Amino acid sequence: MGEVCDLAMRLPLSFYNRPALTVARELLGKVLVHDAPNGRRAGCIVETEAYVGEHDLACHASKGRTKRTEVLFGPPGRAYVYFIYGMYYCLNVVTEPEGIAAAVLLRALEPLGGVPPGLFTNGPGKLCRAMEVSLAHNREDLRGKRLFIEDAPQIPKSRIERGPRVGVEYSGPWAQRPYRFWIRGNRFVSAPRRSTRNT
Repeated sequence: MGEVCDLAMRLPLSFYNRPALTVARELLGKVLVHDAPNGRRAGCIVETEAYVGEHDLACHASKGRTKRTEVLFGPPGRAYVYFIYGMYYCLNVVTEPEGIAAAVLLRALEPLGGVPPGLFTNGPGKLCRAMEVSLAHNREDLRGKRLFIEDAPQIPKSRIERGPRVGVEYSGPWAQRPYRFWIRGNRFVSAPRRSTRNT
């Protein structure tokens, strides 16, 4: 009975099968859960970034479909995990209909339980370290039993801000697109809080 209830709380496929910008905004307030070997860890999503397709020069798929990026082309609702700087993993949520390479990067969480003291969640790499997410979770269905996202009340638009993405200066004008979303005033938000406008 408990497991059935738990499964019912997971975000459905239809949630992910929408434009990345919509999913990025509506993931705020949802709960990332990992039933890790050392126990369940959970956190409320407080900051995201959208990557909207092959034409988006900040998106990994902008250079085409490769073994690394093919997960971005779908199906939606899968995890795209990659390794950067020789030390960090980053967790993305694949969005949009199959064939469109789009995803949402989870940038920051507010810990809700199970995260050991001294581990931080205010950044995509720190988030993965605290939640014990690694390349072993790449391509995982986020509606499964190990790593998943649970539904929660929607954050009012008045509490959401948006601004440029972080660390994608190489993408030229795409770096200034207001594709990063965060919950206003939340102390776990990772990046400079320069707002373009409310959403």
